[in-house]
Amino acid sequence: MDILLRIATLALATTLAAKEIVLKPGVTELDEPMVLDATQGDIQLLGAQAGSTLKASAKFQGAALIVARGLKHLSIERLKLDGNRSILDRRFPIAPYDKSFAEFYPLNGILLDNCEGAILRHLEIRNIVNFPVLVTRSKQVRIHFVQIEYSGSRDESGKNNTTGGILFEEGTADFEVRFAKMRAIRGNGIWTHSRYESPRNRDGLIHECEVNGSARDAVQIGHATNVRVIKNLFANIGFPVDLVDSAHGGIPVAIDTAGDVDKSLYAENIMQEINGKCIDLDGFHDGEIRANRCINKKPATAYPQGHFGIVLNNTNPDMRSEGILIEDNELEGMKYGGIFLIGRNHIVRKNRMRYLNTAGCTESHAVGAECFFGADEPDLLRSGIYFGKGAERPDPARDILVEDNLITGYKMKERCVAYSPQIMKTGLRVEGNICVDADAALRGKKTK
Repeated sequence: MDILLRIATLALATTLAAKEIVLKPGVTELDEPMVLDATQGDIQLLGAQAGSTLKASAKFQGAALIVARGLKHLSIERLKLDGNRSILDRRFPIAPYDKSFAEFYPLNGILLDNCEGAILRHLEIRNIVNFPVLVTRSKQVRIHFVQIEYSGSRDESGKNNTTGGILFEEGTADFEVRFAKMRAIRGNGIWTHSRYESPRNRDGLIHECEVNGSARDAVQIGHATNVRVIKNLFANIGFPVDLVDSAHGGIPVAIDTAGDVDKSLYAENIMQEINGKCIDLDGFHDGEIRANRCINKKPATAYPQGHFGIVLNNTNPDMRSEGILIEDNELEGMKYGGIFLIGRNHIVRKNRMRYLNTAGCTESHAVGAECFFGADEPDLLRSGIYFGKGAERPDPARDILVEDNLITGYKMKERCVAYSPQIMKTGLRVEGNICVDADAALRGKKTK
């Protein structure tokens, strides 16, 4: 249907000279998507000053409430979107490897496909079945001052399936998310994803956003280059516990990484109450992790998926874990250790790790117990910094500098830095670290 005819049927006011589309005040229910395409030129879609809401009706079917394809200049501003999840919700698996998320998931909020120069600003989006914002094959996208809540679907077993937040995929370039506030998200909050055969996402900024409540990751940078994640606040990640997809490896992370990711920076982020890892560097190389702060204050039992603070990994076959600077970070109350290292040519310095190993892992834990990783790695879960033999693929730690770090926690004086029995210590420089025993149960209490 032609966009102007569609607008007329919805009783919308238009200002054609300025290429503005101004929605009528109040709630407009949609049975099918509002489609904006390149044949209409530049488009500015605005809510009325008195307030406008686009809501999915009980009969709604389609890719998204608003679908924009091939536009060179688009802005969508001061609107509310309601996906009517309580009525339309249904179960979806995680998208298969050979499908983009845009191809696989319907019932989204806004879908931008092959757009350039898009601005989404001052939007309130809630109750979306899958993705409130899904951006595919696009560039120059700005998402500012957006509020998102109560969104995402579940898989057949009732666990999160990654949906619920803002997604960039299929080589999207030059994108920003700034001042977004998100809560009660079933899957990932803000993330990039591309299939292995697709171009990497690139040149992105996630800045001063808040994610409060996600059963998966607050942020995931997947298959990307030159992405900055700076000065964000992430809280209550990995909750509610019953939505966590641990059976399929969906361990929650405040800042996660996947695929092949380089030339990127995670800095000055604050993470609180993380039921999982603070930062996962799976596929991350030639980048920096600086001045982040991650704090858990509850007992170990409050974090069923509790883990290390910072973990290196190498699932993607096209990368090697190398050239990472981990500097000036604070990790407190981790269930196990502080930093797990593999690969080469990393620098780990001036980090402050306090009250590690709140699980109290010792030599006495039996096979099958929570603290038992494997007979060939007896010290892994009870050490402050651990030099590993590899992760998904073999990649023994070597040529790494670990210096001037503070490491405190359960028996950390003797288990401050540990090594896999299967690696050589040649080239591993450990200098000037301070290692102190500190019982997390006494945190904040005065001692004589």
